[in-house]
Amino acid sequence: MIRVLLADDQPLIRAGFRALLDLAGGIEVVGEAANGVEAVEMSRALLPDVTLLDVRMPLLDGIQATRRIGADPGLAGVRVVILTNYALDEYVFAALRAGAAGFLLKDIEPADLAQSVRVAARGDALLSPSVTRRLIEEYVSTVPRPSGGPGLDRLTAREREIVALVAAGMSNEEIAARLVISHATVKTHVSRSITKLGARDRAQLVVFAYESGLVTPGAPAGGTPG
Repeated sequence: MIRVLLADDQPLIRAGFRALLDLAGGIEVVGEAANGVEAVEMSRALLPDVTLLDVRMPLLDGIQATRRIGADPGLAGVRVVILTNYALDEYVFAALRAGAAGFLLKDIEPADLAQSVRVAARGDALLSPSVTRRLIEEYVSTVPRPSGGPGLDRLTAREREIVALVAAGMSNEEIAARLVISHATVKTHVSRSITKLGARDRAQLVVFAYESGLVTPGAPAGGTPG
């Protein structure tokens, strides 16, 4: 059973998401929070598998709440998924940088909501490749980024290659097929890259790839700076 905490300052939104998740098999809504402070406190008290967190809430916004959850060693198993009305939103990008596993639009289809919760709960990044690329490119392309940015020297050539493909939205299976290596090998490289860079998860690898200059905004999938 996947345990979910809902955090949104609008009761109607919470009620709608609870109703949808209650209809899905294997998912249980264990609590509801009306603001960011409650979201952090209830995450600590309930230890949900997934916290669905509105990006804009009173007392403590979704970005700050995400950062506090991500910084708490006791909440390492809690996956934060940001809820937003707009995909291309600077707040969403900031939340990904803070440690969110991904984001969902509030008008998501019911079946996709349940599947997204399951994806996040098993530890995968909940990122739509096309939307995520546009989001990150929009907010990173305006910032000067030297090629070979901070942290890149910690990665091997193979790890850099794989992180770039992760940033392109490719799954471990797709990366394995592209590089003609085993799925287990890809998983090991991704895990080592996360550890070396001090990233929380796969989503932060995507942000790192763009911010470090490993991937150039507007480059084709898997492309790197020339």
